[in-house]
Amino acid sequence: MKIGVRHEATGNSEFVPSMIAVLLLALSALLFAFCLSAEAQQAAKIPRVGILFIGGRDQPHVEAFKQGLRERGYTEGKNIVLDYRYAEGNVDRLPSLAAELVQLKVDVIVTTSGNSARAATEATKTIPIVITTGADPVKSGLAESLARPGRNVTGLSIIEEDLSGKRLEILKETFPKMTRLAYLWNPLAVSYSAAGTTSGNPSYDQAEKATKTLGVQLLSYKVRTFAEIEKAFADMPKVRPHALLVLQSPVMTLNSKRIVELALEQHLPGMYPSNQFAQEGGLMAYGPVIADLYRRAATYVDKILKGAKPADLPVEQPTKFELVINLKTAKQIGLTIPQSVLYQAESCAMRHALCALLVR
Repeated sequence: MKIGVRHEATGNSEFVPSMIAVLLLALSALLFAFCLSAEAQQAAKIPRVGILFIGGRDQPHVEAFKQGLRERGYTEGKNIVLDYRYAEGNVDRLPSLAAELVQLKVDVIVTTSGNSARAATEATKTIPIVITTGADPVKSGLAESLARPGRNVTGLSIIEEDLSGKRLEILKETFPKMTRLAYLWNPLAVSYSAAGTTSGNPSYDQAEKATKTLGVQLLSYKVRTFAEIEKAFADMPKVRPHALLVLQSPVMTLNSKRIVELALEQHLPGMYPSNQFAQEGGLMAYGPVIADLYRRAATYVDKILKGAKPADLPVEQPTKFELVINLKTAKQIGLTIPQSVLYQAESCAMRHALCALLVR
């Protein structure tokens, strides 16, 4: 009798493949969840932008910057964080404030003057820096060229020396009998040595040249502080200038309201560098639309947050300028603005919606 051996299935041959399938499925699910988590964390990372102000919290143009961000899909507090630092007019505070922004590991630093830009570059060579307004970054040593900055700084630049001649022309047209002009300027307004100039400041040299051409005596008042501004106005009645011209610089902007008040106390018609002065009661202002520069700075921030390098983003200059005449101030100091000058403001307003006649 042949004895046969019967093999009975124990279930092991089916159990092992099933376990492997379950383990593979679990591993796949785990990897998928990990990828989703990583993507969610990346998506949840909100960019931080530091803004370094040389002035205080009352910033007339910061809303224009926020508007520029909103136009590009950013809303403060939702998908972007803005960290503000204010030097309150004290230039010596800028380095420590810039260092604070670096410690916060912000993605971009936005600066609002040449001084704050320099402080930021001294604090970091890696974090991108965007200038809203400032002197020539090439001459200041912040960029290698306007077309290709080559470093971690880019943004917008105001070549202030190109504007003095135009402002003087408008003043002379407004006051044909003007023969003495008080010129309020800060010799430290530019942070570079201007070769080929007699004063070290190209804006002053251009104003001096223009006044000679127009037959006007230029009365120079160098000011670096608020105290020097007040002393300058106290000295002006001794020479009785017919008008006042103010050069753009942080010390002027920070003290704009008081400068306007001092000029009005002497019934001194003034030509100022920006709309801010006219809004505060100054007679006239001609210069770039500062709010537009702040709005355009948001474009740089957007490009950098999306991967662009500041070294490759060209430095741009103003494209919009405005002539503002405060008619209430003209009436207050007993002046009649010639129709030819009023027409310049009116026609500019019609063409570009930039220039304005302030009636308040």
